[in-house]
Amino acid sequence: MSLELIIFIVFASVAAVSSILMITRSNPVISALFLVLNFAALAGLYLLLNAQFIAVAQVIVYAGAIMVLFLFVIMLLKPEKEKFFSSHPKIKIFAIVITALVFIQLAFMIFISRPTPAANPAVAASVNAGTIEQIGKELYTNYILPFEAAGYLLLAATIGALVLAKKKFE
Repeated sequence: MSLELIIFIVFASVAAVSSILMITRSNPVISALFLVLNFAALAGLYLLLNAQFIAVAQVIVYAGAIMVLFLFVIMLLKPEKEKFFSSHPKIKIFAIVITALVFIQLAFMIFISRPTPAANPAVAASVNAGTIEQIGKELYTNYILPFEAAGYLLLAATIGALVLAKKKFE
């Protein structure tokens, strides 16, 4: 058993268990924390696939920014007052049916389908396309003008938001 397989099993187990714990917790803040753990496990799986940029983006964008937004929304809405599933039993049945279909598909992919034969050289060369080094090289050589334009556009939007917010405080 190789180290890569062991690490894959650990990350996959953490992702599966945290996703189950996320949807079974009654406290939404605890569910959001299990979702962060799931995002971290997915980032580890992306690293095993040699997709370093996607792994870093997964942690920064999803586990960082999106989860902060989720937590603010959860805390503002106070979902403990909501009784969605108890008033709509058909939705609960629909969710159970969809979950069963997803598990049937996963079981089919794991136990019945077979992997494709060895990758051709084009696929092996594409592994390097997702590295941070390659993406940085492309951004700062071939796409420097659009990259700078996007930076100035974001700067202008930030300044505009600050100016609009300042007028409301005065």
